[in-house]
Amino acid sequence: MSNAQRIFGLHAVTALLKANPGSVKELFVDKKRQDKRMQELVQLAKQSGVRITLSQRDELDKQAGNANHQGIAALCDLPQPHREEFLDGLLEEPDHPLLLLVLDGVQDPHNLGACLRTADAVGADAVIIPKDRSVSVTSTVVKVASGAAYTVPVVSVTNLSRTMFHLQEVGVWFVGTDGAATQSLYELNLTGPIGIVLGAEGTGMRRLTKEKCDYLVQLPMRGSVESLNVSVAAGVCLYEVLRQRAHKAIHERSENG
Repeated sequence: MSNAQRIFGLHAVTALLKANPGSVKELFVDKKRQDKRMQELVQLAKQSGVRITLSQRDELDKQAGNANHQGIAALCDLPQPHREEFLDGLLEEPDHPLLLLVLDGVQDPHNLGACLRTADAVGADAVIIPKDRSVSVTSTVVKVASGAAYTVPVVSVTNLSRTMFHLQEVGVWFVGTDGAATQSLYELNLTGPIGIVLGAEGTGMRRLTKEKCDYLVQLPMRGSVESLNVSVAAGVCLYEVLRQRAHKAIHERSENG
């Protein structure tokens, strides 16, 4: 069964062509749009050997439905989530402390796409999602991720708590966010192998997932809102890991002269 879907919009299609041009089966371009930005995109597609079809505006309108296509649509193969065995490969003599993002039941494709984009930015090794009760990689995820859906491995697992236990046995520490926690994210040492765990929109982590976390932390909230969007919280946590690791590396270099 084909997994081909359409991605719309100049930015999303450009990111797709840069990240994984081999996934693009065909490009549909508004024949009346000849501005510089469109010409650069078409040239990029030609360099990658992508088939280009000139289309009428109303044809693109029909393909896009309510989406803003900006005169461009790409028919592409969506990336498939990896099986759990992929994680075993990450554990074989890694040259750096692992950084994993665990999303327990995130339902909104925009949130998953945004999380993938941030995971790519910080160099995360994988994003782990449960097979059930979770959004998978859709065309919306691919568009929001701006290419990161093809660069960050998404690992779909049958039993999330069992997967976490397996990773804990080989030295990964899991840090979950919980508004009721008393310890702050900024009080932890995050320089070792770390898995950041975030729960679903509204409901948070499931009980078994929460129980498997080595630490539960809260993000300091100084204003009137009670919580952050899951993708924003992911960004805060992942960049704190990156900051601590960068600080440690600078400290080690200064000590070694």
